[in-house]
Amino acid sequence: MKDLLGQALLDYQNGNYTQDLITSTNISDEDSLPLPYLFRTFKDMPKLEQKALKLAKGHVLDVGCGAGGHSLYLQDKGFAVKSIDISEGAIAVCKARGLDKAKVASILDETAQFDTILLLMNGTGIFQKLSYVTKYLSHLKSLLKPNGQILIDSSDIQYMYEDEDGGLWIDTNANYYGELDYFLSYKGQKEAPLTWLYLDFNTLKTACLTVGLHCENILEGEHFDYLAKLTLSE
Repeated sequence: MKDLLGQALLDYQNGNYTQDLITSTNISDEDSLPLPYLFRTFKDMPKLEQKALKLAKGHVLDVGCGAGGHSLYLQDKGFAVKSIDISEGAIAVCKARGLDKAKVASILDETAQFDTILLLMNGTGIFQKLSYVTKYLSHLKSLLKPNGQILIDSSDIQYMYEDEDGGLWIDTNANYYGELDYFLSYKGQKEAPLTWLYLDFNTLKTACLTVGLHCENILEGEHFDYLAKLTLSE
């Protein structure tokens, strides 16, 4: 991994902002991801993210923290927050912005327990594939303190497969429709392709039941997105 995301975040943090990230998937064309958006403050965050931050309690783990906006908001509110990301550049930015406990790490390497675990900006993306969902959920469950919560958002992207007449052209013999090949480029360089998972709520809920987690739809967004709260089943 070239860590182009980390390079872009560092450029913005260091005042060298000249270009945005370019993203695309196997079912969508190239689109610009403005770097200022990745440094947004609470007032500019989508309602789903604002709701998740308002629901946070106790010791918080921010998974895939990026530039650290969610963690900074909570730290400023007095929460103890640990911020993790696999991007070295992202963690360098988090530290430069004043986050006390930011670390380069994968969620699967985490062993401590928390009251709140945040997975935002399509948090199901890190699961990569539908077949990996229960593995990740089981590990996340092991990181919950009693009465702890996982706050995770995603989208049902079935709408992206609709034709002009409202019919669907999903290949039922292919992988789950939310499994996408994700491409990212920055300043003429291309990152290695990623597998990124968008998970509809019912599929997430079914997977949670399998591993002993209760799944509640907390809030729905304006474009097929949702925020879910996962807790230990009684």
